[in-house]
Amino acid sequence: MIDKPREIALKTLYKIENEGTYSNLALDELIKQNKNSLDERDIGFISEIVYGTISWKLTIDELIKKYSNIKMKKISLWILNILRLGIYQIIFLDKIPKSAAVNESVNLAKRYGHKGSSNFVNAILRKVNKEDIEEFKNIKDPVERISKTTSTPKWIIEELLLEKNEKEVQEICTSFNIKPKITIRVNTLKTTKQELKEKLNQKNIKYEDGDLENFLILDGLKNIEKLDLFKNGYFTIQDESAGLASIVLNPKENEKVLDSCSAPGGKTTHIAELMKNKGEISAWDIYDHRIELIKQNAKRLDIKIIETKIKDATIFDEKYLEKFDKILLDVPCLGIGVIKRKPDIKWQREKENLDEITKIQMKIIENCSKYLKKGGQLVYSTCSIMQKENQNIIDEFLNKNPNFEICDYSKIKNSKIDKYLVDRKYIKIYPNNINDGFFICKLYKKN
Repeated sequence: MIDKPREIALKTLYKIENEGTYSNLALDELIKQNKNSLDERDIGFISEIVYGTISWKLTIDELIKKYSNIKMKKISLWILNILRLGIYQIIFLDKIPKSAAVNESVNLAKRYGHKGSSNFVNAILRKVNKEDIEEFKNIKDPVERISKTTSTPKWIIEELLLEKNEKEVQEICTSFNIKPKITIRVNTLKTTKQELKEKLNQKNIKYEDGDLENFLILDGLKNIEKLDLFKNGYFTIQDESAGLASIVLNPKENEKVLDSCSAPGGKTTHIAELMKNKGEISAWDIYDHRIELIKQNAKRLDIKIIETKIKDATIFDEKYLEKFDKILLDVPCLGIGVIKRKPDIKWQREKENLDEITKIQMKIIENCSKYLKKGGQLVYSTCSIMQKENQNIIDEFLNKNPNFEICDYSKIKNSKIDKYLVDRKYIKIYPNNINDGFFICKLYKKN
């Protein structure tokens, strides 16, 4: 008999690879299709083995190559993903007996392959063991060693080694595979941090204080968006690194603010809360369905000052010339800082994408900087940690635009800023067991 959760996990992996679907979308779709036959424990297990297998795909594939006498490209996609799921369970899930992982994988192979396929799966999985991973630690070449021990593409490692040492890069890449924590931002328009804590206590939800003033880290909470406190707009799910961008922007009541790449609206709504729902915020995005997400978030949080517009920030529009007091440019990026939340990024990005994305980033900062009033302030941010997307963009922009300079961060009293401030120029947070990776730089337009 086929194990239903493992079969759904297999179908999810197949859909991701065969159709190029994002893992969260494929997983949500298949869970919804089978919701009547699954309980919360099943859903948790499916999510665990799907995201875990995606995160560790490179390392897992190295083990398949080690033990398979058939080349990877000749293995059926169904069988390949059965092997991946089985190896993930054997190597990374101590709670699953190896015999169970092998037997359930063989059963899947019988349904999605033929007799030879099931024998092939059985033979490989019986050879795989945890010591295989230990062997990778003895590889002398640092790039190859880090790649195979952390399941990270070599090009990402090579880029990180341009500014960090080998030990630091190993730690960063290791963090890519850590299960992310759930961090929430208190909606100060509706409640206070203390009041929200009391409400969480009433529901026996465990939490701890974040580094930032109105942030909490939740412990082990599932289906958070179904919680009435979320539905009623008492908080928003947001990592502290992302929240720091709005805090550094430091918007004031009654100012005119632009968030040029705003969907799904986490930072936009944070700006509105910091402005106490007084002033004007223009929120732009290039897709209608993403604009709808901003509207939904604003409505849930009871925010009234956000005006959304479908607009491409890479195209200059003279009517916005020197219109805004503050501008947030949370530009499109490769997203290397949020891999632990979106493991697909490892396999969907290529080194060549760096040149493409930096051209877009440069266009956005060049255009939108013209929309800033003299004496105004602009924050450039990304959820990436690549120097080419961050420091290099700022350096090039300042060289071309002498009427801009980097702001003084000392007036923003926050320990997190001091902790991650580099040369008093910018904030760079590398991903760790708590935070996402992020880059923030604040610029001032001279009078």
